[in-house]
Amino acid sequence: MKLQKRSVLALMLASAFGLAGTSAHAQEWAPTKPVRIIVPIVGSTNDVVARLVAPKLQEALGQTVVVENKGGAGGNIGADLVAKAPPDGHTLLIGYNGPIAINVSLFDKMPYDPVKDLAPITLAVTSPQYLVVNPGVPVNTVAELVARAKAQPGKLSYASVSVGSASHLTMEMLKSAAGIDMTHIPYKGAAPALTDLVGGSVQAAFMVPGNVMQFAKEGRLRLIASSGAKRFPGTPNVPTLVESGYPDLVATSWIGFLTTAGTPRNIIDRYNREIVKILNMPEIRDKLTGMEFEVIAGTPEQFSGWIKTEIPRWGKVIKATGAKAD
Repeated sequence: MKLQKRSVLALMLASAFGLAGTSAHAQEWAPTKPVRIIVPIVGSTNDVVARLVAPKLQEALGQTVVVENKGGAGGNIGADLVAKAPPDGHTLLIGYNGPIAINVSLFDKMPYDPVKDLAPITLAVTSPQYLVVNPGVPVNTVAELVARAKAQPGKLSYASVSVGSASHLTMEMLKSAAGIDMTHIPYKGAAPALTDLVGGSVQAAFMVPGNVMQFAKEGRLRLIASSGAKRFPGTPNVPTLVESGYPDLVATSWIGFLTTAGTPRNIIDRYNREIVKILNMPEIRDKLTGMEFEVIAGTPEQFSGWIKTEIPRWGKVIKATGAKAD
């Protein structure tokens, strides 16, 4: 009899837990209107990551997800839009070094505080960059580029995807370390920067692999170094800046998802769960690793810690190089 009672009790408990689980699942947050993913730059790998994730996120949420490019002011315009959006989970941001970690030190005035006004969801990917030149520039190594820049102070120009981007500050780091003068030409995104770089209007740039690999394969750009601690697996013959004589010059570009500060934790957790799952899907991971990205896909807390480390790190670079928002 006691055994029977225990069995009944076990069934009742199992049923209760099952109902609780069903209820919790039924009450899981879901958007009630289209979700906007704001990319605060035009084109570039930031846009690629957003557009890889958006369709899968739309399937998971059962609601339309649209990607909107809001470039300008080194990413500040798009980031500020998200910082000031209602904290209801319907507006996300593709954040990168510039508007999240660099601009607070680079700009005299900021319309938002990246730590207080934005809520991290997940760091998506990281990647070193390539130092690339137009093939018309007769250099094949960092040493040759430095020698040419010293022989022609201020005459060589370099493109960046935006003011305050990693592509901007990494070149400023090289300029400072090598004691050279090159003219900065900032663009609103990778596409126009690459158009002028390939066309020869500017001579050099730091760019993430996804932006330049195809041009390099076609012979329209030349890779002369990378900014990582080790060489890219896909280009084992391209040395790092460390190997080229600059032991302290390691710079990583990164992309992550954020939303408006004050957004309820259950909403952030839902997005974190879905986006991490999407980034780890084989077809998505293969595309990202094919672009030489390292997929991170961590927790909100890990991304928050990363940002708080990156702000002073880039701030130190800005102070040391004297870089300014042009």
